[in-house]
Amino acid sequence: MGLLSNTPVHHAVPYEYVLPPEKRPEPDELVDPTVTLPVIDLAAGRRRHLVVNEIIKAGKEFGFFQVVNHGVGDEVVGAFRSAAAEFFAMPAEEKLPYYSDDLTKPFRVDTSTTYVLDRSGGGRYWRDYLQLQCFPVDRFSQDWPAEPAAFVPSLAAYATAVQTLAATLLGLIAEGLGLEESFFRGELSGGGTLMNVNWYPPCPDPSLTLGLLPHCDRPLLTVLSQGDVSGLQAKHKGRWIAVQPVPNAFVINFGHLMEIVTNGLLQSVEHRAVTNSSAARLSVVTIMLPDMDCRIEPAPALVTEGEQAKFRPFLFREFNEAYAAAAANRADVLQRFRIYPAGTME
Repeated sequence: MGLLSNTPVHHAVPYEYVLPPEKRPEPDELVDPTVTLPVIDLAAGRRRHLVVNEIIKAGKEFGFFQVVNHGVGDEVVGAFRSAAAEFFAMPAEEKLPYYSDDLTKPFRVDTSTTYVLDRSGGGRYWRDYLQLQCFPVDRFSQDWPAEPAAFVPSLAAYATAVQTLAATLLGLIAEGLGLEESFFRGELSGGGTLMNVNWYPPCPDPSLTLGLLPHCDRPLLTVLSQGDVSGLQAKHKGRWIAVQPVPNAFVINFGHLMEIVTNGLLQSVEHRAVTNSSAARLSVVTIMLPDMDCRIEPAPALVTEGEQAKFRPFLFREFNEAYAAAAANRADVLQRFRIYPAGTME
């Protein structure tokens, strides 16, 4: 089993993790470091309309924002992050029963995202990851590992709290769009909750590889705990910006489905993970998915009168197939579902 976490220290980047030159990060891609994501305070005492307005403004400008005072206890976040780090630190033989590249398994550990090997470089990105179904807790907890001992109870508490946060955010977004607060409930977000726990060990040469390829996420929104080690970068006005860690914050970003359902008002944004040579980084990604047979289409209220919708209706299972075929490439995915004016093709 070739997990990066099985080797305490890496002195060189193995060939299969060396990216072709055109896929490697470029130092001059970062914009002015003064460009930062908005940080939105969700404290209960704040006026709701102010919070709603800040979310929509940040969403329109960046597609990303961070939230603080979000109701998920620091101890809940810390407990699960510690248990997850302990899992990756376990001996290889203890992780072996969970090692799989079968995407249908409810709990598995694997290394990297893979693309085709060629002569100019390797085929893997610099990360190990856990992928698991995490909500409803009572449905999936029997698939979670017994070791470390804190893993199951800490994941149950974390998954439940983040589910509540995500539902709250979707309600605020719906309200900001002029929709019913409950608009995103039901089939649009009721198909199960998926979690990726990414482990990026220190990389001996960060110029040769990436932790994760540039991509957009699938769902309405993603809730990310990134800890105190930077590495996430988001596209903004054609350049990459660093998403700097904010203590006790979650990073929120919109996915393809949010862009489609809002008829392009709130857009999905490309992002990637870069590596560093000094510190391991752990990120916890949580997404609420639609039912497979959920019909996805722009909300009628968000289609300007007298104009056609920008995207055609489709089932979520069709979208999943397109997303996999396009390797998460933003333009390629959206092109499959975009409606172009007669006689044009962008």
